[in-house]
Parts: sequence; C-alpha cells; structure tokens
Amino acid sequence: MMLGTLLLLGGAGTASAHSSVRDSDPREGTVLKTAPKQVTMTFTESVAISDDSIRVLSPDNRRMNAGAAEHAGGSDTVRVRLQDDLPQGTFTVAWRVVSADSHPISGAFTFSIGAPSATTANASAEPAVHPTSGLLYDLARYAAYTAGALLIGAATFVLACRPPSVAALRKLFRLAWWILLLSTVALLFLRGPYARGTGPATLLDLSLLKDTLSGRPGWALLARLVLVALAAVFLVRLGAREPQAEERVDERPKPAVLASGGVLAVAMAVTWAAAEHASAGIQVPVAIVSSVLHLLAMAVWMGGLAALLTTLYRAETPPSAASVARFSRLAFASVVVLVVTGVYQSWRGLGSWEALTGTSYGRILAAKVCAVVLLLGAAAYSRRWTAGLLATGEPVRVRELETVGASTGGGGVGDETGNPDKLDKLDKPGEFDKPGEPDESGEPGETSPSHQGLRRSVLAEVVVGVMVLLLTTVLTGTQPGRAATETQDAPTAPAGQPTTSMTLIPFDVGTPGGKGKVQIVLEPGRVNENTVQAIVIGPEGVATVPELRLTFTLAAEKIGPIDAELTDQGGYWGTNSLNLPLPGTWTMKVTVRTSDIDQVTVSKKVQISP
Repeated sequence: MMLGTLLLLGGAGTASAHSSVRDSDPREGTVLKTAPKQVTMTFTESVAISDDSIRVLSPDNRRMNAGAAEHAGGSDTVRVRLQDDLPQGTFTVAWRVVSADSHPISGAFTFSIGAPSATTANASAEPAVHPTSGLLYDLARYAAYTAGALLIGAATFVLACRPPSVAALRKLFRLAWWILLLSTVALLFLRGPYARGTGPATLLDLSLLKDTLSGRPGWALLARLVLVALAAVFLVRLGAREPQAEERVDERPKPAVLASGGVLAVAMAVTWAAAEHASAGIQVPVAIVSSVLHLLAMAVWMGGLAALLTTLYRAETPPSAASVARFSRLAFASVVVLVVTGVYQSWRGLGSWEALTGTSYGRILAAKVCAVVLLLGAAAYSRRWTAGLLATGEPVRVRELETVGASTGGGGVGDETGNPDKLDKLDKPGEFDKPGEPDESGEPGETSPSHQGLRRSVLAEVVVGVMVLLLTTVLTGTQPGRAATETQDAPTAPAGQPTTSMTLIPFDVGTPGGKGKVQIVLEPGRVNENTVQAIVIGPEGVATVPELRLTFTLAAEKIGPIDAELTDQGGYWGTNSLNLPLPGTWTMKVTVRTSDIDQVTVSKKVQISP
C-alpha cells in the first residue's frame, strides 16, 4: 500500500500531455489511385503551427505545397493544399507543430500515388527541438522551478513557522529572486528557437519573440515577470531584502500579509500550470487545479526545508523548537497534498500500468519513485531520532535542532506525550545553548555522535530533493505514457482505401557506399495472405543486391520467424504468398547482402490489422 502511494507520488510532476497524431488523410503507407488535393492531419489536442508545419515532398525531393499550412475545422486539425498534376510514386510528408502543452513535436510518413516507388526524400522527421536550444531551455526551466520553490517555500516558512529572525534568509531570498527573474527572461527569448527548432543564433530574432508573445506560453512568462516584481515588494515587507536590525517575528502575521502572500504564490504556480502539461489533454480544469496544488505543496516542503537549514546554520538567533515543530506539521500537510494530487496526475500521465515499463515517461517516473522513496526514508529516519531526543526531557541545543528539519514525513514534534505546549516555552530567549558552548557537563553539544548522524540525514534530504526536482523537469519534457500508447495504437489505414503498409528501414554494412534503406510495401497489411515488394535504395538510387531476406516474428504470441521467401523480380524483391496468421505488432527483420562477405541485418516493427 505504501509503495503504491509512493509510486503515485513519484509521478506527480506536472502531468505531461504531448499531442500525438490521431489521423491523417492520406494515411501512412496508403496507395491512392488518384492524386489528393490536400494533406490533412488531425492531432489528439490543439496545436500551434507555422507556415511550413507540413512539407510534402515528391519522389525526387521537390516540394509539392501549393500554400502555407493552416488550421481546418478546428485547432487540432492542420492541412496544406497541394499542387496540381502530381507525379506518380511515393511522397514524403514531414510535419512539425507545437502541442497545446507548449512542447514541439515532429514526425514524417509516406503515401503513394499509383504505385510505390523509390524516393530520394528524407522520410525521417527533423528533430522537433534543436539540441543546443533545447538544452538551454531545459536549464532555464530547471532554474525557474528551483527558484520559484525557494521563494514560495522560504516565504511560507517565515509566515507560518515564525522564526526568531529572518536576517539569515535575506541572501537566500535575493538569490532565488534574481535566479527566477533571469531564468524567466531567458525563457522568454529561448521560447522562439525552442518552438521553431532553430539554434541559439536566432535568440534575438524579433519575429520569433513576437510569435512567443502571441501565444499562451509567452503570456504566462510575461505574467510571471510581473509577479516577480510584485514579489520583490512583498519580500521587502517581510524584511528579507534590505538589511534590518535583528528582530523577533514570533507574533502572528497580519491577515492582509497572509492573503497577499497566498495570492502571489497561487498566481505564480498558475504561470506554470496554465502554460504547460496540465493545460492540455483530458480534464483540463481539474488538472490545472491539481497541478497548482502540487507545485505549491512541493515548494512549501522543499523550499521550507532549505529555509530551515539556512536559519539553523547561519542565523545568530536560531529558530525555536516551536518554529521547528510548526514546520514539521506544515511539511506533513504538504506530503498529504502531494500524495492526493500525485494519485490523479500519475493516472492522467500514465493511462495504464503497461506504460510504466513500456514508455520513456514510465521509466523516468520509476526513477523518480526511487528518489522519492529515498527522500521520505531519510525524513522518517531523522524524525524518529529527533523525537527520541525530545522525549528525554533534556534541554534541546541548537545544533540538535538542525535535525528536526528532516521531520517532514510526519506530524509535529512535542514532548513525550506529543503536546507542543512544552516546545512553546522554548521560544523564549536564553532557553538554548549558544552554538559551540559546552553544556553543564562541559562537553560541547555539537560533538555528539548522534548529532552528526542526524545532520547528515538532513543534508541527504536536500541532495535527494534536488534530484527529485531534476527528474521532475525531465518528466515534464517527456511524452506521457497515455499519449505514447495512443500513438502506437493509432490506425494505419483508412476505411474505404487500400490498406497498404510501407516501411523504410535504414541499413549500413560498414563499407564505402554501403549505406542505404530498404523500402518494404506490404499489401493489404492484414492477417492471412499478403503481397510483399521490397526495393533496396542506395546512395545513388535503386540498388541491385545479390540477396535480400525478410522474416516476420510476433513475439507476443511466440510466432515466427516466418520467412517471406522473397525472390528477385528484376529491380525489386517480392512475393505474393506471405501468410500472417494473427493481428498485432510484428517485427520485420531484413538481411541485406551487398557482396559475398558484406551483409547486415536490421529490423523494424509493423502493425498488422485484423
């Protein structure tokens, strides 16, 4: 039960919802008797497009678009009109759009007019994101997540836990504020190259910046900049930016301060939720609320822990036991919220248990599960040891209180009866030994072996917490299991049209000029009898090879390998008698021999319909 809860919590990074292709006209691999007037693609959610979001290339790699790509019948459908008098042969469609969750996606497929043919067009899609632009964008996103968590969590720690002094937190607030400001500005300029798939050289391209500001991600980033400016005013009110005389803040903050701080925190969390994964897919309103609550809970927990450690190590007046107990209770409430929102968001992102091991999203989620287990394990260990020290009834020294920050996996701390009133008495000045001063026995408190072990566990929490944030950032940039499954299960042939499957398999025998690809046409691509045509395409076009073998294996049913028994038909290899008994995802394995000693075997999956 506990492991299942942690699994759901582990996936509670903002639920990813990248779009995928629901349908296309013509569909992939079809052979048309007459030339189409346009190419239309329908996605699982709304997408943003540019003029060249769909490029249609002829067999000789000429562009066949008759105009710019445009939405048709809704924001989830994109079409491009084609030129008249299209030649016969195999056409390549390369596409690139931006999902409603702000992430670029790309792909490619082929269809044929009259009959399949060799093609010199590149059938593989260009990368959706330029590697350097993507790396810079991800680094800026991680910096923004971390800085936002520090600001919200540290401010919450000051308001809710009321430490005796905020002086030690001023540098932390300044650092987090500047990082959030600079990373948001960086995201604003990097958004254009990231969405268009261009390099950092286009960073200052005003046309890309204009495109960014016209979409929801740009609006969210502008709103975040405004909120960062308002946060600076709020932090001054907390006494965290300008140097002030040491003062105790034990008194409860005014309701107006709490309300304004709460509004700022919620609004800042919305700038992430409304522009990224929660804003697309199923149940968007519920997902956005869940995402905002999850981000706030994560910030209160991790940012608050950082603030507590800062005051314990840096403050001249250390936090009282009551302040630490308040944080322990606050952290426990945060964990509850994380679990509840994580249950929902993990279901929304995965869709099935099979996606946990069968998709990249699921595997990253599993890694995050392990990190969360380590985090809560360290917290539980520290909490038990801290409770044991407090239960002895001995005076609690400052250095011993450093470990209470790890008590984030349970409720508040108190005396041996669980009553926090005893700790409230420790709020008074003079109840703590000064750091480094000996106790009544003449031994300095910080040299205790138990203290050293507990301090290490707190530091371990911080290190693992950074790992969790990093995995969360990676998770939000990965296609979710639900969307990946939808893509895999998407139909490959339209009703009423010939059900022909065409697959391109690249190969390299490792010799000069030994690279190429095998174009395999399977008709009708259904169970029972099929016709196979295989063409070997080398660097200079259609190539002649001495041998070409093709087998089919259905691993799920332990069927195969079935040899297609291809024969040389003069220009291509083929057979009219391939029998595939069951539908499913079959593995095609092709062996290409280019000489007496040079050959290579490559494989690719193909969907066989009922």
